[in-house]
Amino acid sequence: QVQLVESGGGLVQAGASLRLSCAASGRTFSSYAMGWFRQVPGKEREFVAAITWAPSSTRYADSVKGRFTISRDNAKNTVYLQMNSLKPDDTAVYYCAASVTNTPTTRQNLYNYWGQGTQVTVSS
Repeated sequence: QVQLVESGGGLVQAGASLRLSCAASGRTFSSYAMGWFRQVPGKEREFVAAITWAPSSTRYADSVKGRFTISRDNAKNTVYLQMNSLKPDDTAVYYCAASVTNTPTTRQNLYNYWGQGTQVTVSS
């Protein structure tokens, strides 16, 4: 069993940066691939980024490539999403998720555990 708690969301202006954190409980955190997804009300939840456990491999949605960076600290049981050059279109609730696969998968049905989400709002 893994429990995930996101933090770091907030209200920022376009062009600003935020770093989201996802703290995981459970002894086997380092065995999971971790992903970030986001959802806007009325729209489907979409993939943002994912990272495998060691050796780390990453994958990004085209919409965030070059602006967002996913990383993890297995010693702290935490995964991060550094978001730079934020745009109003990045406004969403951001969720982290854990997958027992060791691939940076974009498929939501392969993620076994989900956090409660953190709101990110980017004003123009």
